[in-house]
Amino acid sequence: MDPSKRPLFNRAYSDALFGQYMQRLEDRLGPFPFHVAETPLLLTPALRDRLAKDAMEIVGQLSRPELLAQLKKAIPARYDVHGMDALPNCAQVDFALVKGPQGEIEGRVVELQAFPSLYALMSFMAEAWADTLNTVPELKGPYGWSIHMDRSQALELMRRTIVGGCRPEEVVLVDYEPEKQKTSPDFVATRQLFGVDAVCVTKLVKKGRQLFREKDGRLVQVKRIYNRMVFDELEVKKVKVPFDWNDDLDVTWASHPNWYWVWSKYSLPHLDHPAVPKTRYLSDFRAWPEDLSRYVLKPLFSFAGSGVVVDVTPEELAKVPQEQYGNWVLQEKVEYAPVIPMPDGNGVKAEVRVMLMRPPDAAQLTPLLCLVRLSRGKMLGVDFNKGLTWVGGSVGIWAE
Repeated sequence: MDPSKRPLFNRAYSDALFGQYMQRLEDRLGPFPFHVAETPLLLTPALRDRLAKDAMEIVGQLSRPELLAQLKKAIPARYDVHGMDALPNCAQVDFALVKGPQGEIEGRVVELQAFPSLYALMSFMAEAWADTLNTVPELKGPYGWSIHMDRSQALELMRRTIVGGCRPEEVVLVDYEPEKQKTSPDFVATRQLFGVDAVCVTKLVKKGRQLFREKDGRLVQVKRIYNRMVFDELEVKKVKVPFDWNDDLDVTWASHPNWYWVWSKYSLPHLDHPAVPKTRYLSDFRAWPEDLSRYVLKPLFSFAGSGVVVDVTPEELAKVPQEQYGNWVLQEKVEYAPVIPMPDGNGVKAEVRVMLMRPPDAAQLTPLLCLVRLSRGKMLGVDFNKGLTWVGGSVGIWAE
């Protein structure tokens, strides 16, 4: 990516260098249950700023009151939670990196969601890569390596968003069986940075309008939930939560659960932006497009790429029940470019997640970090990259 730094990194790369990086991560966070990529994405300031600008313009469109009123129709009645705020506290805009008309690298939106991502982990990964690269004389710049904003400012904004005005022990990161989730290193990082524990949703205790959790043999009131619960996982596993989603609870959320539905793939057909490929609900088609190879078929409410069909055929479309057409979209296919050259000459495709946050007292979201996923397969999922190197989870950094 960065034409001045990428060749230097590739010449300096070795298994030992990557081992140093992983040692730094694992010393602080423990073993990783997913493959960590062997390289960071070395962003140019121009691309960094372009992606951040596009992300802000997109969430700006989504923030229009008239559109929000329409998008709120996506919230199922049984999951309509009290106390929805004016804007989400967390938002992610995922860009596939592609070649533009003049050969320049650009981003095309493939996904968006108003749901927490791996904020704490990305901060750790960026710091670990910066420390590792600074051991290489050719890569140790006069001002080092950075993420989107000053580290102390970024951590303070994260703390204000996650903890709000509560004491850390009154805030919990809630997921289902968090210790078994592949994202568990982020939960460890969140506890280390902000003092917020990960708690299984089934361990919460409801008393009247209040929720409690057990800590050190005592019940502590939960006043704020850093919400990592994925509804489709709860439904598939038939998880019984200790409260009704319609209950009027004395608790605040980051992000409020209703945003899971409102800012999602459901909102993509409503966007008009050069970085957003044309997207339509199946229910909007009178006849299928003649050239289905130009499209990807996606369910609106699923995570980790489940249900996505890359090679769309009439037979695949026929598998979707007609009454579910409003919950599926056809999106123009995005051609990922092999933007990262490996030392052996192979190219690696990249997807950049611009991660935004908004503390409760702020009027708008702020871009913070760039989570990166690398792939050499047909898609970015683990199943398409088995046995390959220079793939998996990474982070975007740049030379100051």
